Amino acid sequence: MILHIDCNSFYASCEVSLRPELKGRPVVVANYNEAGGGIILALSKEAKALGLKRGNPVFQVKEVLQENHVVVFPANLVKYVDISRRIVSVVLELDMVTDFHRYSVDEFFAAIPPIGNRDDIVDYIAVIKEKIEHGTGIPVSCGIAPTYTLAKVATWYAKHYDGYHGICVLQKQNIKKALQGLPIGDVWGVGWRSAPKMKQMGIQTAWDFVQKPKGFVNRVFHLPGVRMWMELQGHAAIDISRPPKQQTIMHSRTFTYMIAGKEQLLTYVRDYAVAAARKLRDQHSVCQSVTVFANTNRHRDDLEQYSNSSTVRMAVATADTTTIVKAAEQAFDNFFKPYYQYKRAGVILGDIVGDEAVEQDLFLSSAETTRKQRRLMQATDDINKRFGMNHIRLASQMLHQEESGEDKNTVTFEPFRNETTDINDIIEVK
Repeated sequence: MILHIDCNSFYASCEVSLRPELKGRPVVVANYNEAGGGIILALSKEAKALGLKRGNPVFQVKEVLQENHVVVFPANLVKYVDISRRIVSVVLELDMVTDFHRYSVDEFFAAIPPIGNRDDIVDYIAVIKEKIEHGTGIPVSCGIAPTYTLAKVATWYAKHYDGYHGICVLQKQNIKKALQGLPIGDVWGVGWRSAPKMKQMGIQTAWDFVQKPKGFVNRVFHLPGVRMWMELQGHAAIDISRPPKQQTIMHSRTFTYMIAGKEQLLTYVRDYAVAAARKLRDQHSVCQSVTVFANTNRHRDDLEQYSNSSTVRMAVATADTTTIVKAAEQAFDNFFKPYYQYKRAGVILGDIVGDEAVEQDLFLSSAETTRKQRRLMQATDDINKRFGMNHIRLASQMLHQEESGEDKNTVTFEPFRNETTDINDIIEVK
């Protein structure tokens, strides 16, 4: 049986766990922009009871926040990742599960040993749940089922129905009933774009989906859809220990404050290229094209608007950081225009293939050069993983002062402030 552990309102729960006096009070985690706005990223159940929702612009619900004394924290991914690691440590110390994987910052999968009946399984998982909540202060919901996808289904029921007390065991004889009550948009693997299309095909629930013939699923939804179709029927078809390789890798950021200076904007582009190259190596791939884009703030009608991008193709596919950064610099120079206030920029790596066999250019490189580049990159990656990302950096990566740390970056409706990294200072991977 597969165990799925999902943290409840993780960002908000992290803030409350560090400040027990906030337990039972409405708490919101949000990011901010230069106008003091931003969007809500996470909410406690008390905040949800006020009608607040994830994705609400802060300025639109400011009166609700103030009238109900909602505590608003700026998001801090560094802090949340640290608490996620503590959850991993708690589970591993118990030594009650095998094949434990942290799937995301707030989700975990594991295998549990054969246990008797449903009540015995609940009692077994209750020990793990209690240890996590007592050891970290983070409330979790647990789903247990024969496959990864069904375990996520079980967790959905554990979250939505209080009678499960946070633990739902989905056995084979109950799969049909569970899938009949699960909206197709809530199935793991169904995106917000796919759900409306599936509904147009008459697929309203997970059960409607598994009733479709395999040939239809393969023709319309291809291999990922077939795997989901099999998993929902109780047949293992996913291996999360080897996630699929990304066909494109993008690192981008919407800046807290608009940027006009070329060197400052180029510094960010270099940072994103370095991070994207590291991600590329993590999945043992190489790329042959680098795209850089930047745009101004389309919400500022009082400012001149400009948006552009450029792509540079390299002669040889590579995962070498220095080569990718040089290509990003060239792409940036191809379209940058001064005197504009830039709000967002990013780097996209394309034409990605596996690094097992890279075709060499007879005049530009050699197998020995490629091996030396890979050894150098492996050494820097190992050091950065051990001592912290960006411990070793390229000389061209200008050290810059982040805009954080000033009162203008913090919007609170209670006297609590987050004094560490804002979510806007974390590079996003999409």
